[in-house]
Amino acid sequence: METKSRTLEITVLSGEDLRIDNKSVKKNAYVIVSIDTFSYKATKIDAEGGSSPSWNDKLVMDMPMQTRFITLQVKCKVSGGDKTVGYARIPVTDFIGGYSPETCLQFLSYRLRDPKGLKNGIINVSVRVKEPIQACSSQAAAAGLGLGIPIDGRKDFGVVTGIPIWSGYTYPSNSLFR
Repeated sequence: METKSRTLEITVLSGEDLRIDNKSVKKNAYVIVSIDTFSYKATKIDAEGGSSPSWNDKLVMDMPMQTRFITLQVKCKVSGGDKTVGYARIPVTDFIGGYSPETCLQFLSYRLRDPKGLKNGIINVSVRVKEPIQACSSQAAAAGLGLGIPIDGRKDFGVVTGIPIWSGYTYPSNSLFR
């Protein structure tokens, strides 16, 4: 069974040093997470955090396999409407395709750029790709068995990975490594 998308769990944690027109944000900041022009979700508004808001909002979204970037847009509700504080583009390669398994929770921080392209604060997020249950073989899935190793006593299973280290070096006979 071929999967056309992955389920992405992105938690928008907090922001630091947010500004609008070179003045610290006072209140009402929120974040819009976009996977593409049709798929986006927003965090709740932090009414009291000022220039260092804390959202801790977990957003679960479908991410097509061909997605290359996720966009975070920090906005602020003001009396005249919504103002853009800044943007950050997260390359999907920052959390998929490295040495750690996709399903590992990863904490990431990005520099925000305002609409003029100037540095304008930092946004902190955590990202995890949730592995679908269909990842098991059809026989194991039919039997209700997972493939892999149980993690922390849970009933779902994970994959143990490692990085092989090969050495062509022969240790001397008086070496500690014989």
